[in-house]
Amino acid sequence: MSTAPAAAVSVHAAETLLFFTLLQLAVIVLIGRIGGALAWRAGQSPVVGEIIGGIVLGPSLFGLLSPDIFRFVFRSAPPEPLTILSQLGLILLMFQIGLEFDFSHLKERRNRRAVRNVALVGLVLPFVLGLGFGYQTAPLLSPDADRLASALFIATAFSITALPILGRIMIEFGMTDHKLGVIAISVAAINDVVGWLLLALVTTLTVAEYSHAEFALKVGLVAAFVVLGWFVVRPVMKWLVRRFQRSEAGLPGNLLGVLLAGIFLAGMCTYKLGIFAIFGGFMMGVVLHDEPTLRAAWKEKVGHFVTVFFLPIFFTFTGLRTEIGGLDTLQLWGWCALIILLATLGKLGGAYFAARLSGLSRSESGILGILMNTRGLMELIVLNVGYDLGVISRNVFTMLVLMAIVSTVLTTPCLRAWLPKAGFASSGRR
Repeated sequence: MSTAPAAAVSVHAAETLLFFTLLQLAVIVLIGRIGGALAWRAGQSPVVGEIIGGIVLGPSLFGLLSPDIFRFVFRSAPPEPLTILSQLGLILLMFQIGLEFDFSHLKERRNRRAVRNVALVGLVLPFVLGLGFGYQTAPLLSPDADRLASALFIATAFSITALPILGRIMIEFGMTDHKLGVIAISVAAINDVVGWLLLALVTTLTVAEYSHAEFALKVGLVAAFVVLGWFVVRPVMKWLVRRFQRSEAGLPGNLLGVLLAGIFLAGMCTYKLGIFAIFGGFMMGVVLHDEPTLRAAWKEKVGHFVTVFFLPIFFTFTGLRTEIGGLDTLQLWGWCALIILLATLGKLGGAYFAARLSGLSRSESGILGILMNTRGLMELIVLNVGYDLGVISRNVFTMLVLMAIVSTVLTTPCLRAWLPKAGFASSGRR
């Protein structure tokens, strides 16, 4: 006799969850469009407006000004639906980014050398600066954390480049078929894979589960995944794409289904490898980057929906986990300024130096440095992991959040200033 009431309660709970999820999505999509439009009017990339819109919707502003309404909209239901949607959107965006880039530029020896040098220096220099800063300041800024773990985590945070946001900004500036765009996205992919491995290292050290053998195995498995994707998955997927497109032009339903299944399976593989599912999506895009008909069909049927619907969800979800406001003394703001300076010196300066060593011009090297310094909200994902692990304090978390936002906000105006020097005419229009 209790089955019917229990079923009714279950249905009511599901409807309640759906109601609040739809409410959140309506608010997020509208704020995303408004933020993007305002950023565009201010001469920024629309993605910057969407990032700031996500922060505004979080506890840093909306939750501070209208706590009751904030709790009603974003705290009346579990966060799992937004979590899943944000990650799904990010995986699809990463596929789109991998699909957009013309990797044939890497056939040139000088470009391969630039990728290798910029990736190496762009990792080592910021890592060393972050390690030194973290180790020296941990007793003062994160007194409750393990000193070495805190230093390693800050070093890792300094080393990250925001691959999804970087890719989207370069798409807006029309850089996807230029060698600088390909070099930058390749370096960013290498930086982020190594960064996730470093994050895994810090995490295992923190929870006392680190093993040299297990870490080496993880690196080997990631390399095997890349090789398998290129030499086995790539020919199979290209054959399927061409077969389906022979019977129907564009992006037929069966081909879209195969692509989505492939993207999700690749994401499952990289998740199991410990470098997060988004790199599986990126790898699937890379293996199909030389299919221009598929690229055009994807952009027409799927791409715009991904950027309009899914991406603001990701930005807002991350903003909901970010609270800015803990820096209440001049000393703390001074430490924040130093973090921004060191992080910029490590990434921008390191990439510029390495690009010059690789034979690129001053203007090209400057553009690469600007692109590599883009941290974006990928950095915030890393920072939330560190904060949850207890290796950084709330104040250090806030400083690193500000560093990520400042570096991303500076990218568009700096590119507009430097791109004409390298012969680009693009102004960053959508």
